[in-house]
This record gives sequence, C-alpha cells and structure tokens, in this order.
Amino acid sequence: MGIAVRAEHLSKEYRLGAINHGMLYKDIQSWIARKTGKGDPHAQIGADHFADQKDRFWALKDLNFEIEQGDRVGIVGKNGAGKSTLLKILSRITAPTEGTVKIKGRIVSLLEVGTGFHPELTGRENIYLNGAILGMKNRAVSQKLDEIIAFSEIQQFIDTPVKRYSSGMYVRLAFAVAAHLDSDILLADEVLAVGDAAFQKKCIGKMENVSKNEGRTVLFVSHNMGAVKQLCQSGIMLTKGVISGIYDDSSTLIRDYLLSGHQSTNVARWRGDGSLGSAHFRPSEVYLGNEGGELVEMPIGNNSDTWLYIRFSSQELDSALEIAYYLNSADGDFVYYSQDTDTEIARWPTVRIGDNLFRTKLPKRLLSEGEYTIRIVVSLYQRAWIFEPNTTPISLYLSIKGDMSDSPYWTTRRATVVSPVLPWESLDPAKGAIT
Repeated sequence: MGIAVRAEHLSKEYRLGAINHGMLYKDIQSWIARKTGKGDPHAQIGADHFADQKDRFWALKDLNFEIEQGDRVGIVGKNGAGKSTLLKILSRITAPTEGTVKIKGRIVSLLEVGTGFHPELTGRENIYLNGAILGMKNRAVSQKLDEIIAFSEIQQFIDTPVKRYSSGMYVRLAFAVAAHLDSDILLADEVLAVGDAAFQKKCIGKMENVSKNEGRTVLFVSHNMGAVKQLCQSGIMLTKGVISGIYDDSSTLIRDYLLSGHQSTNVARWRGDGSLGSAHFRPSEVYLGNEGGELVEMPIGNNSDTWLYIRFSSQELDSALEIAYYLNSADGDFVYYSQDTDTEIARWPTVRIGDNLFRTKLPKRLLSEGEYTIRIVVSLYQRAWIFEPNTTPISLYLSIKGDMSDSPYWTTRRATVVSPVLPWESLDPAKGAIT
C-alpha cells in the first residue's frame, strides 16, 4: 500500500533549563543555517559532546523505521523513553535536531488533553476549527457533525465553551473529532487513559475500524498492554531514546516490554530509596520469598510455597488505603489481581504508623509454566491513585517451571495462562452425588 511514515537517522536534542540558545544572534544564525540547508553551528552533536555537556541530552537518537499505510503500530517504552517526543516530531509540533521524517498524508493527533482546542470556543465551534486546520471545508465538516457529537456522548454540552469541560469531556470530543474528520494518519498518546474504561474500549474499536475499513495508519502510544494487544498489529519499543526493537507482531513486543529490565537477575526483588509514593504508602522493598522471608530464585516450582513481601512506611493513616498486585503473563494477558481487602474485614492486615511489612501467598499449581510480571498497585479507594496499574514503577519478574502435576501424563506446558489441578472422583451411579 506504500509507506506512510519514514524516519531516517531521526534525533532530538534538548537543552536542560533553556528553550533556545539564549542569544538572539545565535537563534538567527541557527534559523539561517536551517533555511540554507546547512548544519546548525550551535547544535553540536556526537558522543563526545553528549558526555561532556551536562545541560544537554538526547531525547531521541538515530531512529530509523518505516510504517506502511494502514498499519496499526504500538509504540511502547518506559517513562522517559522518548515516545511523546517522537509523536510531537511526527505531528510537526517540534523539529528534529538531526535526520529526517517523511510523512504521506494528513495527520491528526491526540497528544495532550485540550490540544488543538480553543478554550473560549464551544465544542461545536472547535469541531469546525479542527476541520479547518486539516484543510476541510465547512460543508464537509457539517456532513460528519452529527456523527462526531453522537460518538463523543456530550450532546448536552456541545454548545458550551470547552474551558468548562472536564478532562474526560475534552478527550471524548477530541477523539471523536480525530476519528471522524478526514485524515490519513492518526496519532494517539496516553491521553486516552483519561477516559473511562467503556469509552477507552469504544475508542480502540473505532481506531481498529478506521484502519481496516478506511486504510488509515494508526500510531498508538500506551502503557496499557491489553489495549496495545487488542489494537496493534506491529510495534516499536524505545529505550532511553533509541529503538531497542521493531516487531512484526504485537505479542512479541508486549512480551519483551513486560520482561525488560528483569532478565539480568534470577531473583524477583525491587528496592526503593523511600522517595516514591505518598505519606500513606512509601515502599522500600518488594520481593518474592519463601515462608521464612528468604529470597527465592527463578524459576520457582508450581507447587512451591512462595510469598509476595511488601515493605513500606506510613506517616499518615487512612482506612481507604488499598494495596494490590496485578499479575500478567509475558504475552500481556491479564491473569488476575489480588488486594489486601479481598477477605472479610477482620482478616485485613493492619497498617501502622512507621514501618510495615505485608505478605500474601501466591496460588499453588494454578499458573502454567512460563514467565509473568507482578505489578504493585496502591490507591485510596475511589479517591486517588498512589501507584496506577499501567504506570506503577514497581514490578517483579516471575518465572514458573515444573511441578505442574503428579500425573505421569501431564509433562508439558499447556497452551493456557492458568492450569489448575482440580480434583476428579467417581461416584456410585445408582446413588449420584446427593445422599
């Protein structure tokens, strides 16, 4: 179908604490150099310069990739990897320091809540404004107006100035505009996470539909691996501003992303310096251990007694505090989650002022052989996140092998995420199960 996006040696350098060279004559020299096709005399590059200049850093460095028309591409990476910077370059919000990017077609982007909207204009007026930015005539926008408003589900407020919108209403209208107005490439950053779960699902379905049926190219940045798996065919993983992998299938992309940073150790352990969290919960150590609290090495047996230990401090008590963990397979499948308030109230662990140590036992003979990630999630119930599910900084690597069953016929991994050993028995057919 042709190439929609091509990046060649794409790099972006930022200067910490400054938005320009600091001197007008240097800015003019840089502008003239760009206009005449010469190198910027004030944007020094190279490894030696980067090592010596502490006030500069490369947000992106030497990116090379091609994206075909109609592809749905996931861009993943940890915070600070350069994902948003890449989308800003593709959206022409900022220019690259080095290299080139060639784009075929019109781009519409969702990068930050409220981007592209004028706060004093109503929702309806902003729809026409966005259409004009894309080069569409008012008549063409009018033909899609009802569909856009219906999709956004904010009909009641469409003639209200958007400065009075909540962040969720912004996102609803912004996505509806981006998905329905004429464009060839749709860029979506993590901004969709602001919307509720039902609307996120609706948006992902719409992006998949416009790609398959209208041939649009979709670039999707997200920490939500479930959404990436559902929407994207292929992907790019960024690590500290460089491409660490280009993938033809999203399953391998998700597997490598979830396991990145864990392969260097055979124990599952996280340690913090006490700077993360809040007064209610400041973690210092999270690890997998045995009954006595000793670290366990990977892989563990499926029939072993393994506990998840969470050590943290609390300077302020709140009965709404909930501590949980989410368990995902290496392929990104959400297996289950468990939280400290799952049982009756009398059995909830007690949080005390000062140091605390919680633990919970992993299920035996439930998970199939394979690799998993455990993410620590903490919140004040229905009020605020302390560590959100998709952006939590605390994750552990879990590898399970062997001890699947005592059966001589069950010797290999089953093609399922969970493989519980469940009891079977024979009954007297004349009596049945009820006596």
